[in-house]
Amino acid sequence: MKNIITGSVTETSFNPTAKFEQAVVERKEMQYLYNDGDLYYFMDMETYDQMPLSKDKLDSNFRFVKEETMCKILSWNGNVFSVEPPTFVELLVTECEPGVKGNTATNVQKAAVVETGATIKVPIFINEGDKIRIDTRDGGSYLERA
Repeated sequence: MKNIITGSVTETSFNPTAKFEQAVVERKEMQYLYNDGDLYYFMDMETYDQMPLSKDKLDSNFRFVKEETMCKILSWNGNVFSVEPPTFVELLVTECEPGVKGNTATNVQKAAVVETGATIKVPIFINEGDKIRIDTRDGGSYLERA
C-alpha cells in the first residue's frame, strides 16, 4: 500500500473478503502564479482564491512549469498532497552551446537550459532562442521544436 499523503509504502496482507472505503481524490485545475521562497501560490480560476503550497508538495517535474500555467491540484479530505503539471510544456531555450556544423551522428545530444532554469538534453541542432516542447512525465525529455 502507498500512503498518498506521505508517500510511504508498506507491505501488508489482507483477507480476500476484506472491504475498504474508497478514497475520493479531488483534482482541481488551478493556475500557478508565483513562488515566494518555499511557498508556491496557485489561484482557483472560478473563485480567484489563492492557495499557498509548500515546496514538498511539488514533484521534481514541476521545474518545467512557468508562471500562469494551469496545473492539477490533488487533494484528499481537503488536504493537498500533490501537484500535477501539464503533460507537455513549451519553453524557450535560454542557454546552450551552438551546434557544430558537420556533426550529424544520430542521437547526439547536448545540455540546454530553458526559461524556468531547468536543464535538459536536446539534439545538437537546437539553438539559444528556440522554443521547444518538453514531456514532463519522464523528468523532462525533448519532443520537438514548437
